[in-house]
Amino acid sequence: MNTEIQGIPTRYERAGSGPPVLVLHGWGASVEAVGGIVNGLKGVADAIAVDLPGFGQTGMPPEPWGVSDYAGWVLAFLDSLGLDEPIDVVGHSHGGRVAIWIAAHRPERIGKLVLTDAAGIRHRPPKWYLKVGLAKTAKHAGRRLGPPGRALQRQIAGRSASTDYAAAGALRPTMAKVVNEDLTHLLPRIRASTLLIWGSDDDATPLADGHTMEKLIPDAGLVVFEGAGHFAYADQPQRFGTVVRHFLVGS
Repeated sequence: MNTEIQGIPTRYERAGSGPPVLVLHGWGASVEAVGGIVNGLKGVADAIAVDLPGFGQTGMPPEPWGVSDYAGWVLAFLDSLGLDEPIDVVGHSHGGRVAIWIAAHRPERIGKLVLTDAAGIRHRPPKWYLKVGLAKTAKHAGRRLGPPGRALQRQIAGRSASTDYAAAGALRPTMAKVVNEDLTHLLPRIRASTLLIWGSDDDATPLADGHTMEKLIPDAGLVVFEGAGHFAYADQPQRFGTVVRHFLVGS
């Protein structure tokens, strides 16, 4: 299905019948990536998945966006469907980050919340400081050493850039904005009953983030999928569907 939200051509999919549930995909993904979640819900719910701006078949943000911009766009999308009542939301990774912002700032728009391997807690591990140091060295070399220095700058940048950032292309300024926003302070403001599902081996948003969210969100419970990674919902789809259905609709 196609529509236009805030001037951005938008694609979404809708399947099933019952209470509406919005499914938000992660960074670099699309509605296809969360198709398993939609299929697991469509027997008991009206499952709605949308390509967020810059991903899938939805157009690019008009300028570098932060989390609040994505959140405002999602709310406008729901308004366009006539869904202005509280709606249950399932958010993975970046989609979880957007859902956290909405739940904290517009609690009247969220029913129940499922966050799976959600982003939103900023990390600066030791390798981050190494990358910053390398970047500063590269910048200095590029300015002071002429063509050889610029060649070194490109080489260092290629080695130190994260895979997601290197692949982000035109979305790099947006990615830089969203990953540098720490939403930890918003977690105590979430009023929605929240289910946290995490892969024990998640190396993108580590399990420690799930424990932090469980501690800070007033009504939250954490389910750990042993052996699963950052895509716990895809690693253990049957279990994920069963747990989420029971939480959202009791079946």
